[in-house]
Amino acid sequence: MARAATPAAPRLLRVALLLLLVVAAGRRAAGAPVVTELRCWCLQTLQGIHLKNIQNVKVTPPGPHCGQTEVVATLKTGQEVCLNPEAPMVKKIINRMLKQGQHQLT
Repeated sequence: MARAATPAAPRLLRVALLLLLVVAAGRRAAGAPVVTELRCWCLQTLQGIHLKNIQNVKVTPPGPHCGQTEVVATLKTGQEVCLNPEAPMVKKIINRMLKQGQHQLT
C-alpha cells in the first residue's frame, strides 16, 4: 500500500511548488509601481502657441521614463501638442497657467 501513494507524492510536491511560485510572484507584482511608458512622450516640440488656444498644460518632470521635462498643452480643440520647456514663450505660458490654476503636474 505504501507503494501506491509514492507516485502521487512527487506530483503533489510539484503542484505545491508551482502554487508557491505563483503566490510569490503575485505578491511581488502587487507592490511594484505601474509604468505605462518607458520612453519620452514628446518627440517633437513647438516653440510656443498662443495662450488663447490652450485649455490645459501638463508638465512632467524628468524621471525613469524620460530624462527631460515634458510640457504637453491640451488645446481647446482637444488636440495635444508638445512644447519646448526651454523656450521663453513656453516659460511665460507655464507661469501664466500656474497663476490661473489651470495646470497639471505629474
